[in-house]
Amino acid sequence: MSTPTRRLTVAQALVRFLSAQYSERDGVRHRLIAGTWGIFGHGNVAGIGQALLEAGEEAMPFHQGRNEQAMVHAAVGYARHLDRLSAQAVTTSIGPGATNLVTGAALATVNRLPVLLLPGDYFATRAADPLLQQLEHPVEADLSVNDTLRPVSRYYDRITRPEALIPSALNAMRVLADPVETGAVTLALPQDVQAEAYDWPEEFFADRVWHVRRPAADPFELAEAVAAIRAAERPLIVAGGGIHHSRAEEALKALVDATGIPVASTQAGKGSLRYDDPADLGGIGHTGTAVSDDIARTADLVIGVGTRYTDFTTASNTLFQNPDARFVNLNIAAFDAHKLSARPLVCDTRAGLTALTEALTGHRVNSVYEAEYRTGKERWEQVVDAAFTADDENAVPTQTQLLGALDAVVGDDDVVINAAGSLPGDLHKLWRARSRRQYHLEYGYSCMGYEIPAGIGVQQAAPGTPVWSLVGDGTYLMMPTEIVTAVQEGLPVNLVLIQNHGYASIGGLSESVGGERFGTAYRYRAADGTFSGAPLPVDLAANAASLGMDVLRAKTVRELREALATARASDRPTCVYVETDTVTPTAPPAEAWWDVPVAEVASREAATTARETYDRQVADRRRHL
Repeated sequence: MSTPTRRLTVAQALVRFLSAQYSERDGVRHRLIAGTWGIFGHGNVAGIGQALLEAGEEAMPFHQGRNEQAMVHAAVGYARHLDRLSAQAVTTSIGPGATNLVTGAALATVNRLPVLLLPGDYFATRAADPLLQQLEHPVEADLSVNDTLRPVSRYYDRITRPEALIPSALNAMRVLADPVETGAVTLALPQDVQAEAYDWPEEFFADRVWHVRRPAADPFELAEAVAAIRAAERPLIVAGGGIHHSRAEEALKALVDATGIPVASTQAGKGSLRYDDPADLGGIGHTGTAVSDDIARTADLVIGVGTRYTDFTTASNTLFQNPDARFVNLNIAAFDAHKLSARPLVCDTRAGLTALTEALTGHRVNSVYEAEYRTGKERWEQVVDAAFTADDENAVPTQTQLLGALDAVVGDDDVVINAAGSLPGDLHKLWRARSRRQYHLEYGYSCMGYEIPAGIGVQQAAPGTPVWSLVGDGTYLMMPTEIVTAVQEGLPVNLVLIQNHGYASIGGLSESVGGERFGTAYRYRAADGTFSGAPLPVDLAANAASLGMDVLRAKTVRELREALATARASDRPTCVYVETDTVTPTAPPAEAWWDVPVAEVASREAATTARETYDRQVADRRRHL
């Protein structure tokens, strides 16, 4: 008996296949590929473009982008807000459209967030060679610019024959739905193959459900972890993004309530506990709070939960200074669970936390330790109040006072998005996260330009949720293009645009490492050739308005509060533009070090002085073995 088939082009078959893929966790089903972003050119317009048109919006919703990198950012924001259970695809033409995907793909993979990339590619038949936009290589004829996506993809394939799509498409879905393997997945599609017809087996298009597993803790590893926790006098939990991905916030709270173990959070893990929970110490590491970092320095057991321990978290391996410090790492990925020579607990985050709570019945930290960190938390809240509060409502706001004004306006379910500049440090130290997904910081790749498209992705994932994309002028100028998309789609993303005349964060870092703020200011050239003249007369608010946003200009703290309230109430994309006071210091200083190597030999005094400081600080680095 012959197998039923359906004759479709490769592109039509792929779109039809994607429309029938689902993820499932805890009995709840989601569209695995919920929509496709696209910019069309000769490499995909007659293939994927035609297939999307033929499929229709119900089968595969289409979203029109303005920049290929930004489309990936939007898809990543979407997937993150939905706990990686639903993703989006991105299609581009060949050449620059494809290579523009690379930064977004790296961001997705670094942050372990799923996105499906479908770049066009050169003719598989070589019928026309070289093509428009083709990169020719003298000794590797099968090389294309899409190969730049290999190192930043968790799965990569080039579909050179129709039948090759079947195993590759299945592998792509497997990786996207896998909580350990997920990241960017790339299927490069030669433009002639996209349009080629083939008789596809009907079963290829049947609904397929990819179960997202919750593996339980290994009994031996669990017993080892429990013994270590019971023996510790000063344990500390470091909460990472894996808690959110697993929806393990309630399980974490149950463990903390039962044991009294305090929690410090990474950028990705912030919001794992509400800010007002007595055990929530706030951010940890270079941008952490004083109480988190003080407790971390003296902790004898660090329990990493769903974290990958970046250098900001560990203060470049200078933070955990207790000579008896040991680590237990609960992580679904063995790769991360073994870091810092830890006792690994390789399992789903929620399942592992629940198992720990049950196994630690009757155990609680010493009341003196509990009183110590709670007192430290109360002192830090006073620091936050001081940073957020403006004595003069008619004064130009500082950046931290801007955050205070926003804190007074947002609701518990609002989402605050940021990725780069000085804002991540201020937010990590000061922001009072009130719900599991309110704090949305992309700090794995810290990619300038992420915030606006990510806001669109979050709006798509949670319609009606107030979204705030916070950017400085440097970030805004990188990628304001998707403002047009927000306007076109009627997505009321709120943009808080801070004018500080340059790369303010890197300017401060440059000064601290002897770089003297070289090349970081947006100013005219002076007579000596440096960029030290008057600030450039760039009107970013007018630019945002020209792209279709409503714009509210605020010059004082009072005007800022009013503008933020107006923006939140609006049903249109709205920009609140403010030039902040960059002179008055209101941000708390860094509580821990970050290793940025300084020139070992230099003729300028600033660099030699910075090197002396660097040598003193690097001496505190430890290798945890």
